[in-house]
Amino acid sequence: MTQLPLFFFDGPLTVNTDITLDADTARHIWQVLRMDAGDKLLLTDGKGILATGTVNTSERQTCRVTITKAELQSQSGVRLHLCVAFTKNNSRNEWLLEKAAELGVTSIIPLIVSRSEKIHIRADRWQKILQSAILQSQQYYMPHLAEPTKLEVAIGMLKDKEHKLIAHCIHGQTKTPLSKMLNPAGETVILIGPEGDFTPNEVTLCVARGFKPVSLGNHRLRTETAAITAAAFFNVMNDEAI
Repeated sequence: MTQLPLFFFDGPLTVNTDITLDADTARHIWQVLRMDAGDKLLLTDGKGILATGTVNTSERQTCRVTITKAELQSQSGVRLHLCVAFTKNNSRNEWLLEKAAELGVTSIIPLIVSRSEKIHIRADRWQKILQSAILQSQQYYMPHLAEPTKLEVAIGMLKDKEHKLIAHCIHGQTKTPLSKMLNPAGETVILIGPEGDFTPNEVTLCVARGFKPVSLGNHRLRTETAAITAAAFFNVMNDEAI
């Protein structure tokens, strides 16, 4: 049986109600998929709801859908919180957001640290990227994207998480390979520094707050590459649980 197409709807998905999809989605349904009245589709709100709908009206700019079924999908208890010092390069930040969402990261926290670069926040565009990524990967939970957060504040926010890791490249400091530190269960936090890396004082602070230093290998990775490497490792470790 052919899988019904999945779309994002930023609003309540309630059985026996009619909704109007945004113009871009309507255009895709009408022009690309050639859907018409009576056709069925799937919708998610990015908060775990998966709904089935029937098209009422399909035009170039307008698509109205009647919700016929809506269920909250279970969410795995295995979760990764990715804390990353974003770069000043927007295209690299957007690539990071897209791939992190595809890999099922629970939350993304842009870190503000000593060597952070000024970033240009494009909130609406970034949300669209996350929405598109979860549709591409057939997921129903969208990662929570936090506001840029100072390191000390982020540490406090995440103090109760089960497994806490910090990746850095400082020579002479003991680090354990990430593959040996990831646990196949529970919630994990990993901190990824800026292009200039965390400062020794920042690493010391994190270690004092319960973070374990880890290495991502012998090669020096770009910030976004390091973040996605960590997320991919996490998924492999938790393959059966996710």
